[in-house]
Amino acid sequence: MNRQDIMETINKDLLEILACPKCKGAVKLQEDEGILCEKCKLLYEIRDGIPIMLIDEAKTIEQD
Repeated sequence: MNRQDIMETINKDLLEILACPKCKGAVKLQEDEGILCEKCKLLYEIRDGIPIMLIDEAKTIEQD
């Protein structure tokens, strides 16, 4: 799924109400990858247009 497809599915209003299930903090759309919690450094995958907001399935990202 490319960014255009993701943006059509995950609109701004949805991103505003989504929160990281671990820290309850804000998340943002990470281009072509999923939904990112910068505080926890967790990336939640989007499958078939559905955010998979499960801590056990999130990927840890490395800090820059």
